[in-house]
Amino acid sequence: MIATAEQLPDSQRIVITGVGLTAPNGNSYVEYREALLNGKSGVSHYEIRYIGETLAGICNYEATRYQKKRDIRRGTRAGSVGIYCAGEAIADSGIDWENTDKSMVGVYIGVTEHGNVETENEVYNIKGYDYDTSFWSHHHNPRTVANNPAGEICLTLGIVGPHYTIGAACAAGNAGLIQGAQMLRLGECDLALAGGVSESIQTFGIFAGFKSQGALATHEDPTKASRPFDTKRNGIVVSEGGCIYTLERLSDAKKRGAKIYGELAGYAMNTDATDFVLPNPERQVQCMNLALKRAGMNATDIDIVSTHATGTTLGDQQECTAIREVFGKSETTFINNTKSFIGHAMGAAGALELSGNLPAFEDGVCHPTINVDELDPECAIDGLVLNQPRELGNVKAILNNSFGMLGINSVVIIKKI
Repeated sequence: MIATAEQLPDSQRIVITGVGLTAPNGNSYVEYREALLNGKSGVSHYEIRYIGETLAGICNYEATRYQKKRDIRRGTRAGSVGIYCAGEAIADSGIDWENTDKSMVGVYIGVTEHGNVETENEVYNIKGYDYDTSFWSHHHNPRTVANNPAGEICLTLGIVGPHYTIGAACAAGNAGLIQGAQMLRLGECDLALAGGVSESIQTFGIFAGFKSQGALATHEDPTKASRPFDTKRNGIVVSEGGCIYTLERLSDAKKRGAKIYGELAGYAMNTDATDFVLPNPERQVQCMNLALKRAGMNATDIDIVSTHATGTTLGDQQECTAIREVFGKSETTFINNTKSFIGHAMGAAGALELSGNLPAFEDGVCHPTINVDELDPECAIDGLVLNQPRELGNVKAILNNSFGMLGINSVVIIKKI
């Protein structure tokens, strides 16, 4: 028998009490939500070495809000994104940070990859010195170790509790949240900074890889390039970004009178074990159903499903097949996609896409999927919200899908409390 969230004592129930983010179309929870409700895309023209002109989702946050310029130069883009998001999340939570025991703060950051940017840059730099490795930066190793983004957050904010990154491909944002919740339940920390970050647009390799695969989106209008579910979609828009949450036990949040965005009611992760890149809808169905079971919910209890759909033909179709299997009989479940606004933020995707939907608990609105001029018949599922926001009224539960390469799947369910 699996105990559902409501059956657990408050000391085992995990809630979101703060949100910090940067997205290609907004640098705060409020600004980001406004962009999603107003149809504002964050995709623009972008140029990177060896690729030339392409399209990307680029963040423009105030990096020096929590870091000195010297530290930004010494560190990484992923670390900088993470520091900004963590600082904003702590500020938003209203926690007394100065008097918080930093040994009981845990940092759990999902990433798709890390170190590619720095390695490419170093190789490019020593090319100008006939590949003389004596010109290789002594900052390279701390920049490229896998725990770097989480470690940079700890260095900057003075956190001395546990920290690590979770490599979970494009499922990593959800995985960060899941890890944070588990560590809180185990008593390994009293406050978790959890979510995901992405520096992907800084590496030409990711663009080249998707281009070689025939999966890199193109469009004369950048704002229309990311178009999941549309018949004319032609691939992924690579984006950077980050979203980090403060997670606490419900008992602690109540004690300090914290505002609560929602409760982590259920979650699940599994693996396709079928292909390097092609998704398996059967495993996606299993992952969604397991999250629902752990939350003690039925499909009809979910008001919004936030899709992973990236704008690739088969990927979109397979996820729609899975959603149709789980939610096909629910007339009260509505479905949207955030990548149509910001592109694919890789390791940050799941966390960012969830934060775009969380405000629905307050305003009762489901933001749309934009850029759908002609719906792919294979993606025509009931409840899909297209091009214009939809008023739902009382939104009580959101299911957030996030899937990744090598068949990793993650699902998180957040409920109103």
